[in-house]
Amino acid sequence: MAGRKFTYETVVTETQLDAFGHMNHARYLEVFEDARWDLITRAGYDLPRIQSSGLGPTILEVSVRYRKELRARQKIRVETQCISYQGKIGRLSQRMLDEKGLECCTAEIVIALFDIHARKLVPPTPEWKRAIGLDER
Repeated sequence: MAGRKFTYETVVTETQLDAFGHMNHARYLEVFEDARWDLITRAGYDLPRIQSSGLGPTILEVSVRYRKELRARQKIRVETQCISYQGKIGRLSQRMLDEKGLECCTAEIVIALFDIHARKLVPPTPEWKRAIGLDER
């Protein structure tokens, strides 16, 4: 059961570059994280909500494939989609595309909802499912 696809756009900045003049490998992960925060925040699952409810996203695993370099001032688009949620464990697919639509990097993120008070993973709530595009209809 795949969810809705979300899009996040940004520009590669000079502070994200490495000595070779292209985006540093760790910065790709930061951009993917920015895209994930953007999509849940737009859905109302923002930091104040996480702090008040005590339930927030946690990352269990990340698999990244670097396909094409990105350079300063390139416009990029990140597509994020929840591709499955089984029990307490979800999987997100993320693709980073350049301004021509060429795939530059992909990531598969294993996620879960974490109870910050009980310090354990919990089943996804309806609000969390909606935030990541798994609308219950």
